[in-house]
Amino acid sequence: MELNENILRRQLVDVHGVPLFWSIAEEWAQVETFQAKQDDLLIATYPKSGTTWVSEIVDMLYNDGDVEKCKRDTIFNRVPFMELIIPGKANGVAQLIKMPSPRLVKTHLPVQLLPKTFWESGCKIIYVARNAKDVAVSYYYFYQMAKMHPEPGTWDEFLEKFVAGEVAFGSWYDHVKGWWEKKKSHPILYLFYEDMKEDPKRELEKVTQFLGKEVSEEVVDRILHHTSFQEMQKNPTSNYKMMPTSDMDHSVSPFMRKGIAGDWKNHFTVAQNERFDEEYAEKMKESTLLFRMEI
Repeated sequence: MELNENILRRQLVDVHGVPLFWSIAEEWAQVETFQAKQDDLLIATYPKSGTTWVSEIVDMLYNDGDVEKCKRDTIFNRVPFMELIIPGKANGVAQLIKMPSPRLVKTHLPVQLLPKTFWESGCKIIYVARNAKDVAVSYYYFYQMAKMHPEPGTWDEFLEKFVAGEVAFGSWYDHVKGWWEKKKSHPILYLFYEDMKEDPKRELEKVTQFLGKEVSEEVVDRILHHTSFQEMQKNPTSNYKMMPTSDMDHSVSPFMRKGIAGDWKNHFTVAQNERFDEEYAEKMKESTLLFRMEI
C-alpha cells in the first residue's frame, strides 16, 4: 500500500506542452523511441471516447469473430496502452515489444507526441472522437475511480480544467483537431462515437473495409452482440474489473458507466452549458470538424 501512496494521485507533468502522468514523463524516452511496424494497427483516442469499445471490435475482427479467443485475456493485455508506464505495475512499451505481429496498439497521445515510427511505418490508424460535453462528464467520473489521476475536485472545478486542457493528455480541442488534420496525409479512419451509437453495423462495416477484411453476416452479428455496451459491461475481460481496486475503484464509479450520447444534460447547469458553448465556438471556429452533442 505504501508503494501505491507514492504512485497514485500525483500531479501531472508537462511533456512538450501536454500534461501527462508523472511516470510517463519520467520514462518518455522509452515512448518516444517506440518502434512501430507496418502491420501494427493503432487505436488512437482522447480518453473516454470509446477506446475499449473499438479495441474489442478490432480484436474480434482479428480473431474472426471468435468470442472465446477474445476472452483469452483482459483488453488491456490484448491491446496494450503503449505510453502507460507505471513503476512495478505497467509498461505498455515492454508489453508490445514481446507481442507477436500483427499487434493492436492503444494510445491517448495527441498527434504531435506520437512516436515518429508510426508515421514512417505507414501503419493503419483508427481514431475515435466523442463530443466534448460527454467526454468531460465521463472523464470526471473516471478521474474519481482511476487513481493515477490527480484528485478531480468538484464537477465545476474539473470542467474548468477540462476546458483549459489541464487534464491528462491535454486539450480535447487540440486532440480531435490535430488527428483530423493528420488524416489528410496518413491512412487514418476517423470515427465518431455518436455515429457508432446510432448505427453500429454501419460503422463496423467502415472498420472492416478499412482493414481490408471480408466478414460474413453471421460474424458481423456476433461482433455487434459481443461488443454491445450491455455485453461488454458484464464481460470481465473488457470491463476493467480485473484491475486491482487500489488502481481503479469501481465502487466509486464503474469503468463502463453508461455508454450513451447526451448524458452531459444530466450534469451541466444552464450557466456551465452557456459558458462551455462560448468557449467551444471560439476553439472550434477554424475547424471543419462537426460533432453531435446528442443523437
